[in-house]
Amino acid sequence: MNPFPPGTDEDTPFFVISVAAQLSGLHAQTLRSYDRQGLVSPGRTSGGGRRYSLRDIALLREVQRLSQEAGVNLAGIKRIIELENEVDALRSRVAELTEELASAYAAAEQAAAAVHKSYRRDLVPVRQQTALVVWRPQQR
Repeated sequence: MNPFPPGTDEDTPFFVISVAAQLSGLHAQTLRSYDRQGLVSPGRTSGGGRRYSLRDIALLREVQRLSQEAGVNLAGIKRIIELENEVDALRSRVAELTEELASAYAAAEQAAAAVHKSYRRDLVPVRQQTALVVWRPQQR
């Protein structure tokens, strides 16, 4: 069962900055700083107000964990986030290509089956063999 309202998911931005700060355990000013540095990019309202999604809040928590527990600086955290996003994109692409390949294999098998069905039943495949014949003229 989907715990989100209809038409929304974990990427839907609907938390104002004060609620996002509370949910992530960070100060609102820290969230603004992370936004300016490109670590977390919340959605925006038509008036320019920040709106955070559940995914943004999870990312804020991860930034905080990496910073405080792992001792990674913000530039390193930004690079980690970029690489994780790249890995996710590559995984998606691999899944797409795997699906395309499976479809191509299925199409090739169907085409081969259609060709085999078109063979006449009186034709029998014969294995090709090679033979060496030595000719020796008779001596007189």
